[in-house]
Amino acid sequence: MRIAVAGATGRMGRAVLAALRGQADACLSGALVRAGDDACGRDAAALIGGAPFGVPVSDVPEEVIAGCDVLIDFTAPEASTHYAEICARLGKGAVIGTTGLSGAASERLRALADKGRFVVAANMSVGVNLALHVLEIAARALPDADIEILEAHHRHKIDAPSGTALRLGEVAAAARGQRLADVAVYDRHHERAPRAPGSIGFATIRAGEIVGEHRVYLALPSERLEIAHIADSREVFADGAVRAARFLMGRPHGVYDMQDVLGLR
Repeated sequence: MRIAVAGATGRMGRAVLAALRGQADACLSGALVRAGDDACGRDAAALIGGAPFGVPVSDVPEEVIAGCDVLIDFTAPEASTHYAEICARLGKGAVIGTTGLSGAASERLRALADKGRFVVAANMSVGVNLALHVLEIAARALPDADIEILEAHHRHKIDAPSGTALRLGEVAAAARGQRLADVAVYDRHHERAPRAPGSIGFATIRAGEIVGEHRVYLALPSERLEIAHIADSREVFADGAVRAARFLMGRPHGVYDMQDVLGLR
């Protein structure tokens, strides 16, 4: 399996490059960066150290994608949509871990599903996706619980709440027959009122180099259930993305997520 990595100079791009070393059934076929990046032309190994891959860094998307079976993409919404269009046109799969995808971007990916094969997930961690599965069960079983979601990430992260936190909220709301947009509370600073029944609250921390922490509180009058996931390294996201790439091989066209990859639905 030939894997190309988009955003190869980014934190997650470098983590995926490292994850591809020593894989028995997968190899790096391309490393894609933004136009004019200083890394262009260098061996991709220069981005992480170690023995050469024999793969030069490129800023030509069509060239990189043409040479792969699956593109792993942790970049930005506009870039991800563009790369997905190229993948669909060239018959390649794409694993998209980009956060902050708009409704329009998600709709565009679904529109491409008749020609493309995509795994799209705000979080590629196996543990986080198991937590989503457990949360769906818990929220359905505890319809009267107060639900609060706390997330923490490094100081450089620009979206808040995180895509994973929002996905946790969506799953919890859907399990209760709600829409997250109708019940989410992101800021209580200006409110002087008790907590609204059925609402789902969010709290965000941005500090230091925290890789990623998510906690969901389901609180009842006499007990509280907590579902927590803590990522100690970006390796967990990279390993999940490679697992998703394997899943896509031979799959029919469509848009999948990590619940599909893990066989949870």
